[in-house]
Amino acid sequence: MVTVTWADNHKVNFLVVYDEGNQPAMQGIMAAVKYLEQNTNEGVMIGKQVTMTVKKGEDIEDTMNLFLTSTSTNQLLLLNPITGEDIEATVNQTCDRVDAMLDSNEAPHIVLDATTTGMMSETIKSFTRALALPTLSATYGQEGDIREWRDLSEMEEKYLIQLMPPGDVIVQSIRDIVATQNMTNAGIIYDHTFVMDHKYKSLLMNLPCRHIMTMAEDTEAGLRKQTKRLMDADIVNFFAVGSQETISRILDAATANDLFGRKYAWYAVSKGDEDIQCGCENSTVVFLRPQTTPDTRGRLTMLQRDFDLTAEPIIDSAFYFDYAVRGLKAAARMAEMGKYDNFNYIKCEAFDEDNPPVRDDFDLMDALMKVSMINTWADVKWNRNGENMLDTTLTIDKFKILAGRTAERKTLGMAKAGMPHGQLVFTAGQSLTEFQVVTVYRVTTVQQPPFIMKRMNEDGEEEFYGYCIDLINEIKQIVEFEYEIYEAPDGKFGNMNEKEEWNGMVLELMEKRADIALAPLSVMAERENVVDFTVPYYDLVGITILMKKPKVPTSLFKFLTVLEPEVWVCILFAYGFTSVLLYIFDRFSPYSYQNNKDKYKDDDEKREFTFKECLWFCMTSLTPQGGGEAPKNLSGRLVAATWWLFGFIIIASYTANLAAFLTVSRLDTPIESLDDLSNQYKVQYAPMNGSSTMTYFERMAYIEHKFYEIWKDMSLNDSLSNVERAKLAVWDYPVSDKYTKMWQSMQESGLPDGITAAIDRVRKSTSSSEGFAYIGEATEIRYAILTSCDVMSVGDEFSRKPFAIAVTKGSPLKDQLSGAILKLLNQRKLETLKERWWNQNPEKKVCEKDDDQSDGISIENIGGVFIVIFVGIGLACVTLAFEYWWYKHRKGPRVTDSAKVLSVRPTDQKAGFGTDKSNFNTEYNGGEAGYDIAPVAGPW
Repeated sequence: MVTVTWADNHKVNFLVVYDEGNQPAMQGIMAAVKYLEQNTNEGVMIGKQVTMTVKKGEDIEDTMNLFLTSTSTNQLLLLNPITGEDIEATVNQTCDRVDAMLDSNEAPHIVLDATTTGMMSETIKSFTRALALPTLSATYGQEGDIREWRDLSEMEEKYLIQLMPPGDVIVQSIRDIVATQNMTNAGIIYDHTFVMDHKYKSLLMNLPCRHIMTMAEDTEAGLRKQTKRLMDADIVNFFAVGSQETISRILDAATANDLFGRKYAWYAVSKGDEDIQCGCENSTVVFLRPQTTPDTRGRLTMLQRDFDLTAEPIIDSAFYFDYAVRGLKAAARMAEMGKYDNFNYIKCEAFDEDNPPVRDDFDLMDALMKVSMINTWADVKWNRNGENMLDTTLTIDKFKILAGRTAERKTLGMAKAGMPHGQLVFTAGQSLTEFQVVTVYRVTTVQQPPFIMKRMNEDGEEEFYGYCIDLINEIKQIVEFEYEIYEAPDGKFGNMNEKEEWNGMVLELMEKRADIALAPLSVMAERENVVDFTVPYYDLVGITILMKKPKVPTSLFKFLTVLEPEVWVCILFAYGFTSVLLYIFDRFSPYSYQNNKDKYKDDDEKREFTFKECLWFCMTSLTPQGGGEAPKNLSGRLVAATWWLFGFIIIASYTANLAAFLTVSRLDTPIESLDDLSNQYKVQYAPMNGSSTMTYFERMAYIEHKFYEIWKDMSLNDSLSNVERAKLAVWDYPVSDKYTKMWQSMQESGLPDGITAAIDRVRKSTSSSEGFAYIGEATEIRYAILTSCDVMSVGDEFSRKPFAIAVTKGSPLKDQLSGAILKLLNQRKLETLKERWWNQNPEKKVCEKDDDQSDGISIENIGGVFIVIFVGIGLACVTLAFEYWWYKHRKGPRVTDSAKVLSVRPTDQKAGFGTDKSNFNTEYNGGEAGYDIAPVAGPW
């Protein structure tokens, strides 16, 4: 222990330590000493002053394993030195300064530790704590950031005091802005005027904001790359923290990368009071800087003029000035109170870790709080280490810069900085609402109805619509974002080639040209390696087959096509020939009715087979009604019997063939499965080029080939035993090569480049058994069936996979979109979308019911018989009209002339009609007029 005999209790001895190059600290402390020397009314007499400069070290990631210990040689040693920093030399240098002051009986009343951060700063604090030296530190850091002053005892907290520099407090306004604007991401670029090493974990602690802090690059090219990297990391809220020059450079780099607009928000924080100047074309920046009062500006002018306090930033110089004045005045007050009279000091060589010095009755904190002085910048709010700070107020200004000139400057309010957070106070009618980022995501897509379609809107502009558009619109109301949508340049979903190169929407995500891939995109293992998928928004969708719908040809007169035209001609010829034979046989046979009337005069039916009667007889004989009275002569009856036999055979054959003809045309066996398709050769088939279906068949063929190679290698492996080789020695390949053959056939058929081309090829098929079959996802095939009536789906779905939204790998959008999709699922809105775009789709067509075998014969095939009826009725009507005309306009007496009839009647009515029947016929049939009136009973 060293007991100091104070030569002059009114003089204050002190040790000053600051970082190399810290001009504001050096000028501020020197100006304070000069000020106190010139203003003796402040009550401080400057005694011995020792200044020491240390190198600014890097911050330490883990707890510093630094402490002092004694050895047999009583030398001060440092255990576990940190590589790259000469900590031991710094400790020894400090010991030399303090020991020299003790040897000269000018022990330090206080240590002014103006180091900012890093390992050297921690070394000084370890030193002052070990020797129990009253210390006022201006080191950056909140509670726990100063590692060597962690877990101070109650006694140590009274004389080891930290006062946070203004730069440590000003940046806390970033936290207030992030909280006010509900930011989910932030990029902070700072320069050397701010110490931010310790802020990464504490600045935005407990806020749901993903953030990146980075030191500004020195070159313009470096700054452009730096801002570009932040943009690629999905950062849209930017903070430029530093001097006016640094802020201008950062804004210029942002302009070069097109980082202004509604998608981005820019804030600037500075210790200076200069306005923003940059070459920005069109930018809006919210600028925060310390507020100065007229009294502050007047006092700064005096200090700059009289005490050379000119180092920038001026707020730091003013802080260090007040910091030194306050510390020295507190030490002077403690000296006046006799607190140093029994103050025991320890030299470094006498340090004993087991017996550290004790400061029971020494309260530097109380003395600092009671110091009365004129504050250059602001009052100090005292609490405890990590919370002692200047009561700093920042102005919040809006700067709108157009073509490198300030077009608008408006004060929005002020920010009261605080720890851990402060308060934003806005003037009437002002807020930061207009500066909130409108989150705009780039969405890439591929057209596939009904999920994604394109049309012209009322303004004549192209727009997308469909199931997925409605889905993303529902999601954006939950997640709150806007989007810009564009079609993938190659129009593909995304597949990987043999060189592991991707295309389509997946490539757009990988290249960061898009944030979201919105389409009926199948979740596949290889895609999940390079992009992230949300939870599925659509049910499992498989692969199925699209073919042309078989159309059975119909004809109203299809019943006539049962027999060949030659057969119909032969039947008509036989009909005419038989009628003529009947007429001839009846005409010339002596046993016919017309040649032997007396023989058949007592028969009830008397039928004279004229030519017309023969035609009528042969026609009616083919009907169930029958032909009526047969000829009387035997030869005529043989002809009639032959005709009956002929008619029976023809009618029976026609009836059987008609039923078969109308049925067999619907019994064509169609392709009903993938196996049926693979086992035939008349129908070509293929999926769409670049689709997941194509990948499926390509991979299945590859797997079959791989299995074959494995089996072949095993079969030809000489290292196997005879038994093992015998088990593998089979004549047939044990694994099917179905997909290998199908993939080869698909390549030969040619893969269509789009769904439209595929459907066109299907429609061009000649029939369901010849042509082209498209193999694709069930949804696109279902939509093709929904909007057209000439195609159909064949077989069951296979290789079912879900549809999901894809985002860039590691993007936070995955969880946000997944949560929104699950919410829509719970609200049953996804079912509403399905109903809207499938069952209620405006493009849906109502198709005629398929001609099913169980439905019987359709009117299209049998309707001709009704036409026959109407034609027959029409002919009958025409014939009736002709008959009426014929008999109405004939000259001479008519049957209805009663006078003629009565005039030929004899006097004896009974005798006249009984004896001479020929008189009536002679009168009317054999007269001069030559009328030939047919008997009423037989007009033909």
